[in-house]
Amino acid sequence: MLGDGVPWIWNLADDHFKDSFRVVDWYHGTQHLGHAAESPYGEDSSLVKQRWLKEHQQILFEGQVLRLAETLQALAAGQTGGGRDNLLEQVTYFENNQHRMDYLELREEGWLIGSGMVESGAKQFRDRFTGPGMRWSRPGAERLLPIRAAVMSQTFDNAWRAIYKSPNN
Repeated sequence: MLGDGVPWIWNLADDHFKDSFRVVDWYHGTQHLGHAAESPYGEDSSLVKQRWLKEHQQILFEGQVLRLAETLQALAAGQTGGGRDNLLEQVTYFENNQHRMDYLELREEGWLIGSGMVESGAKQFRDRFTGPGMRWSRPGAERLLPIRAAVMSQTFDNAWRAIYKSPNN
């Protein structure tokens, strides 16, 4: 299960998918890293900030989340006010989710670390069922979902043969 790292997502997973394997979506992890970079560098898009982000994204990509949290903790020590609070918030995020962010091991085992492919697939389904003038009852949509999945996965012919057995001539 891919999530953005907020507690309610994992609580929902506990309720409905107890045995699921959970991963923080790569995009959301790097988004939090970007928020952390705002404290020492502001909203500036300078080369120094970009270099810092790239270097620390690599640390995250290698699954060294606790090392990253320690780095942010040290940065927070040199900040005051909102900048310090922001960094400490990001430290908490990374510490709380570190067991879901071992991106190196996840990639080596063939797991997805980003939700882009899943979100794109969901968009394809949504677009087919919510076009102009389309109205579906729940039972009607539920009957069509497997057909749409078979069309999109290029297995429709096999699915049709399995479902619809025409009489022999």
